[in-house]
Amino acid sequence: MILLTILLATFAATSLMTAFSYLISAAFRKLYKEPLLLQYLLTRFHFGLTGIWKMIVGWAIHYMIGLTFVVAYYILWRYNLIDITWLSGLAFGSVIGIIGIGGWATMFILSDYKPRIDFKGYYLQLFFAHLIFGMTTYAVYKLLLL
Repeated sequence: MILLTILLATFAATSLMTAFSYLISAAFRKLYKEPLLLQYLLTRFHFGLTGIWKMIVGWAIHYMIGLTFVVAYYILWRYNLIDITWLSGLAFGSVIGIIGIGGWATMFILSDYKPRIDFKGYYLQLFFAHLIFGMTTYAVYKLLLL
């Protein structure tokens, strides 16, 4: 049951977060689509992927990072470091939002990739997307684990 819950939380949280990013991207006509930016980074890091494989790997990386965060939230709860509450979901989303911003900034620097994006806007929407991620993870855990 725990593994299924973690997988469902990963799918739900990552999907809702990504949907938010795609909506904001469309609303502001900006490139805020994490899986697409990951595809560009794969090219910059010379992984040799092309076409559909680059897209598949970009999406897979995105969901694997989501899985890592969902597992971290579970471990924090399981070892009584936090309670599963709306507040902890928001706090967790805030922390991983800051981690996500740092991760993206680092990847852009390491790859020497300077996409034509509004970085301030991208990082702001990324923070809010992670709040959605944290709240969705909380909701799935609350429904299925407690």
